[in-house]
Amino acid sequence: MSGNDYDDGWQPVTRLGRKVQEGDIDTMEDALNTGLPLKEPEIVDQLLPGLDDEVLDINMVQRMTDSGRRVKFRCVCVVGNRDGFIGYAEGRDDQVGSAIQKAIGIAKLNMIKVPRGSGSWEDRSDRPHSLTHQTTGKAGSVEVELIPAPEGLGLAASDTVNAVLELAGIENAWTKSHGNTRTTVNLAKATYNALENASQARQPEVIDG
Repeated sequence: MSGNDYDDGWQPVTRLGRKVQEGDIDTMEDALNTGLPLKEPEIVDQLLPGLDDEVLDINMVQRMTDSGRRVKFRCVCVVGNRDGFIGYAEGRDDQVGSAIQKAIGIAKLNMIKVPRGSGSWEDRSDRPHSLTHQTTGKAGSVEVELIPAPEGLGLAASDTVNAVLELAGIENAWTKSHGNTRTTVNLAKATYNALENASQARQPEVIDG
């Protein structure tokens, strides 16, 4: 199916966007492997239709300005297709709904492909349901370690870590977390960073793009 079959009046402004719309690139993996910057959320809409999104945290942020106190909402959101692709972002706006939409749009621009495998050496499954190797991510004081696990274990993780891994298509994993893990934003970001570190370790050639 060519990119034009999806056309919704979107006029791409980047080289990658034009390649997608013209049908030269028709998978998200190919788009990421070009090394071209992902700057248009519509690219993700076309290559990964039907993405799921989950709002992990909404916080009211107050700031003093010359004209008085300004209140904004900060939204933490993850998007994923539950099959190896995940994006994460924070969005801020005066309205909750707008903050959520901003976060979803930015998360699409932070899309990564998570390398998945059969879990661990004792696992005989040929279905990719876990990580290919151990990985660690940090955000603020929080550090999250993700460890491959055999099929049937499930996700040994907190609700926040669990939500990120599920949207990435990780069904079985052991996890360890350290630091102020009550801070949802850092816990979610550290989990995403761990997945991003795993994807970069798997695909070093993309850096030169």
